[in-house]
Amino acid sequence: MWWMDLGIKAGLGAAKIASLWNKKIKQALDGRRNLPKKIAAVIHPGDKVIWFHAASFGEFEEGRPLLEEIRQRYPRYKILVTFFSPSGYNSHKNYPHADLVCYLPVDITRDVRSFLDVVHPEIAIFIKYEFWPNLLSELKNRNIRTFVVSARFIPNSRFFKWYGGVFRKALSAFETIFVQDKRSIELLKTIGYTNVVLAGDPRFDRVLSISREEWKDETVEKFKNKEKLFIAGSTVGAGDEDLLQQLINRHPKTRFLLVPHEMDREPMNKIVANTYRKTLIYSECTPETDFSDTQVLIVDKIGMLARLYRYGNWAFIGGGFVAGIHSVIEATIYGMPAVFGPNYQKNRPGIEMVEMGVCASVSNIEELNAWFSPLEFDDEKIQNISRKARDYSLANCGATELILRKVFGN
Repeated sequence: MWWMDLGIKAGLGAAKIASLWNKKIKQALDGRRNLPKKIAAVIHPGDKVIWFHAASFGEFEEGRPLLEEIRQRYPRYKILVTFFSPSGYNSHKNYPHADLVCYLPVDITRDVRSFLDVVHPEIAIFIKYEFWPNLLSELKNRNIRTFVVSARFIPNSRFFKWYGGVFRKALSAFETIFVQDKRSIELLKTIGYTNVVLAGDPRFDRVLSISREEWKDETVEKFKNKEKLFIAGSTVGAGDEDLLQQLINRHPKTRFLLVPHEMDREPMNKIVANTYRKTLIYSECTPETDFSDTQVLIVDKIGMLARLYRYGNWAFIGGGFVAGIHSVIEATIYGMPAVFGPNYQKNRPGIEMVEMGVCASVSNIEELNAWFSPLEFDDEKIQNISRKARDYSLANCGATELILRKVFGN
């Protein structure tokens, strides 16, 4: 579509200017240079290829159980993983279960065709979002089997707007649309799509697998020291940080483990400076570190959070004061009551567990303190919530196997 190419090229020009001072944009542009050449060094014309695409880190984690099961069952395929964002690419560029991890090309027809010429995937799997019209149109034209997994549609999205024709048409590229909830099925019916399967969220399979792994962290174990632990995961922005700072100082006898979404030292240093009791940074700890008078430990290392939740008794899920909360099931799989900010309407597990009383949404310190204070010393209440959280998580497992049967027919 020439008009879409024109608009994207204009946006690309603006991005090049912004890259002069924006590190993430520069990384994204640099990573896309000579993309076909980078791919051709790994993927050869005779290879059978399955291509997975995710926007960023969180989306990839939803499809990861499916990818790893395919790698184990169908080793004849080479696996390509692409990301749109630098955060997803940087976190997984050395991911061992893929033959190659790289960026997705921008959605310009010429670039899309060059990309698909060299990748020549037999199967393309999109995880949750990222419906690029030019790319999906070209996949359809080439008769490449294309799926989207863990998708979730909401009434006010562009597919259901008067101007959403090009995006509605793009959905026709998918052989099957695997969705998380029944509402998505009903919404897609209103625009004529019935090739939809209620599969659920493969991330439940992923977090269950992680929770059963043999894993420990000696620094965190030493810090916890058989005490109860409040874990705040994927915190981002002043809304999360200011709220937690106040809660920490109101409950000086409770230990807190903070795991920010971004490894920016400025907000970490602010917590260190403003916490009444002692705060330490994970990377600065040694086997000799004395945690006896430490209330807060800030983990400045990416990729640990899903496993660190096993040490917790309560959880705060970040992102609820910005774009939306991060993964709540990474915490609740361990049976923890969880709390988060007001922006959780796009997170199905968050919505359902608020309704169940496993989770809560808060907007200010008074609400957060009112949620936490009754739970701080009430072990019986925590155990009741824990049972509900585990039961909910186990009941939602199984998406990976369902999708595999549909895609591969066995």
